[in-house]
Amino acid sequence: MGTPLTEANSLQRLLEEDMLVLDGFTRDCFAETPLHISAMLGHLEFKRNISSQTPVFAKELDFRRISPLLLATANGHLEVVKALLLVNPDMCDAQDRDGQSPLHIAVIKGRVDVLKELVQTKPEAVLLRTERGETILHLCVKHYQIDALKFLVETIKESGFTSSKDEDGSTVLHLAGADREIEV
Repeated sequence: MGTPLTEANSLQRLLEEDMLVLDGFTRDCFAETPLHISAMLGHLEFKRNISSQTPVFAKELDFRRISPLLLATANGHLEVVKALLLVNPDMCDAQDRDGQSPLHIAVIKGRVDVLKELVQTKPEAVLLRTERGETILHLCVKHYQIDALKFLVETIKESGFTSSKDEDGSTVLHLAGADREIEV
C-alpha cells in the first residue's frame, strides 16, 4: 500500500474510469472507506464524487469507530466538514471508541471554525460526554482552548451547561481554578 495521498489519487482515477468501482468497497473488507481517506486528506472534489455515488460511506465508521466527519474535523478541513454535514448531519453525534465526537475533536484540536459549523448544524451535540463524563466545556479547559470556550459559553444557553460535572465531580470552574494558567 502507498501513502494515503497516493491511495486517494489512485481511487480518484479509478472512480473516473469506472463509476461502479465503489460498489466493491464494504465495511467488512476495509478498515477505512475511500471517504475516510478523502476526508482525512481534505480532498473536497473526491469527497463529493464518493458521497454522490455512495452516500452510505458518510455513515461508515472504521474499526476505531471513527467517521469521515471526525477525520475531516481533526484535520481542520472546513469545506469537507460542510460537505459531509450536508450528506449526514447526524454524524455530529457519532462517538469514537474513546467516546469523542467531532465536536470534542474540534475543541481538542482548536478548530474553532469547524466547531462553529458543527454547532450550527447540530447544537444538541454539545451535550455529548466523553467516556470520562467530560463535557465539551471540560475539554476546552483541559486543552487550553479559550476561544472555543468563549464561543460555546456565549452560544449555548442550555440550563446547567456550564455547571455540569465530570466523573470526578469537577465542574469547568473547578478545572479552570485548579489550573493557574487559565483565568476564571
